[in-house]
Amino acid sequence: MNHHPGPVVTTAQGAVRGLRRGAVSTFVNIPYAAPPRGAGRFAAPRPHEPWDGVRDATAPGPNAPQSARTLGTVDMSPYFGAGWSRGEDYLTVNVHAPAEGGGGLPVMVFVHGGGFVAGSTRSTLYDGSAFARDGVVLVTLNYRLGIAGFLDLPGAPANRGLLDVVAALRWVRENVAAFGGDPGNVTLFGQSAGATIVGGVLANPGADGLFRRAIVQSGGGLGAFTAEQAARVTKAAAEALGVEPDAGAFADVSDERLVEAASRLAGLDLRTATHRDPLIGLSPFSLVLDTQPAASVAAGLGSGVDLLVGTNAEEGNLYLVPVGRYATSTAADVHEAAARSHPDPARLVEAYRASRPGASSAELRSAIMGDALFGAGSRALAGAHAAHPGSGTYAYEFAWRSQALGGELGATHAVELPFVFDVADRPELNGPNAMLGPGKAPAELAARVHETWIRFARTGDPGWEPYDAERRATMRIDTEWTQVDDPRAQERQAWNL
Repeated sequence: MNHHPGPVVTTAQGAVRGLRRGAVSTFVNIPYAAPPRGAGRFAAPRPHEPWDGVRDATAPGPNAPQSARTLGTVDMSPYFGAGWSRGEDYLTVNVHAPAEGGGGLPVMVFVHGGGFVAGSTRSTLYDGSAFARDGVVLVTLNYRLGIAGFLDLPGAPANRGLLDVVAALRWVRENVAAFGGDPGNVTLFGQSAGATIVGGVLANPGADGLFRRAIVQSGGGLGAFTAEQAARVTKAAAEALGVEPDAGAFADVSDERLVEAASRLAGLDLRTATHRDPLIGLSPFSLVLDTQPAASVAAGLGSGVDLLVGTNAEEGNLYLVPVGRYATSTAADVHEAAARSHPDPARLVEAYRASRPGASSAELRSAIMGDALFGAGSRALAGAHAAHPGSGTYAYEFAWRSQALGGELGATHAVELPFVFDVADRPELNGPNAMLGPGKAPAELAARVHETWIRFARTGDPGWEPYDAERRATMRIDTEWTQVDDPRAQERQAWNL
């Protein structure tokens, strides 16, 4: 086999050499912002210094400081990767592009999930080769996580992890043409915490004009903390570290200690007199905003961007099944889930019981948790966006059920990702404790989901009716695809949406 030197592309900061495999060129670990060091960890992202010569872009680099993340008995390693790979120069992108080059190709920029505290571009799930093979320039990015990325600190800009994503979008606008992409046709997409960030970027005037379309996979527009809620987390973090609650004091603390302190913040009660905890206790980090993204979008922000928004049919299962809390669910657990997430829990439970006759306590508890975390916020975002004519709004529900964990994992949180990236055949994703369960995941479904995301990125139309306040058309994605109008209307109304 002839050994070809890898492709070289010149960016605004310097040249990079990638790797060509067949029809795909891959460039990894390209900086889009300066390394966040010392006090810089709590500042807005700054441009990276240029470099001389050709920078090697063939080996994965460091990622954001984080602790190893596990979820009970399900193997989440393809999703979270191997944890923290140390090194300061981690505000980087990976680019997967068609090797034949060309120009004017649609660009897709992916923001990973992980509860605002974990995840990176190193995860096998986010291999963009299938996108490049199909004529897309796919960019994945690392952003600051945990305390460095999202703790609300006096003397520091808020939502630094989100500012990193905006900086990466600026890098894309400046550099993606050199990889064959069209800087005027960028789709920003993300999943879970990454999808919540996409909703926040949609509502951020500073990102206006940097992207043309957005896909929000299991995120939503109601996931931000208030300043009062965020201040509780900051106080707890400062106490855990024994420092003053301001950026200057935190600047002297090592990354190791910040990661360790972040892992001790779980379980804080963030409910206030006026606000519930949008993450129902699952993460002490989120965006911190005076106005929820859905309300900003309702006021007109992001109205020039096409939006595809959706959730999975059994989101809540991931937080119950792998930790042995699903099958044991009682009516009291259902009420407790409703009380955490709604001012009138009895009314909420009644709506779910009416909407799902014969559902078990486990199913009701999971459904309420899933909607508290993602469903209600996704419908709020879709409704807010659809109220402004001029851009398309589309909704989906991913309903294919994984048979993992004895058949209980189901259409849970994150199960759509292998289909979107067309990697559902990877061995690490298949098995009794793997995300996609034993047996083979349906290859046709992966091909079609992947193709649909690309079609939306290319044209702004995923191939079904737009979402509007009258019909609320939603595509149910399974081995069969069925468009339904206003699915589970009683449940939606119970959230006052």
